[in-house]
Amino acid sequence: MSVAETFNPSSINLSARAIQKVRDLVAEEENDQLKLRVFITGGGCSGFQYGFTFDELSADDDTALEADGVTLLVDPMSLQYLTGSVVDYTEGLEGSRFVVSNPNATATCGCGSSFSV
Repeated sequence: MSVAETFNPSSINLSARAIQKVRDLVAEEENDQLKLRVFITGGGCSGFQYGFTFDELSADDDTALEADGVTLLVDPMSLQYLTGSVVDYTEGLEGSRFVVSNPNATATCGCGSSFSV
């Protein structure tokens, strides 16, 4: 499954690499209840920054998006900034990490972990 085949501009999308990495991390933790949470916080050199964590439970107002057996959780405040984005996983000189390609961002920092709208 490629991102192009499943991209939905009114949602948040997971790349095949992100889906596989979440599966690997869930298997490593031996906890199939874990869900990837992506969120936005204030800060970073561009105003907002992306955060990622794993949660077993979702809040009542979370949006839960599923792709190939992987669940992505997003809180309501973060969802408004992330709609149309693609969550990917990358490995490179800066290390291994989840990254967001966000069409709503008007500027990003050099490391790609913060943005402004």
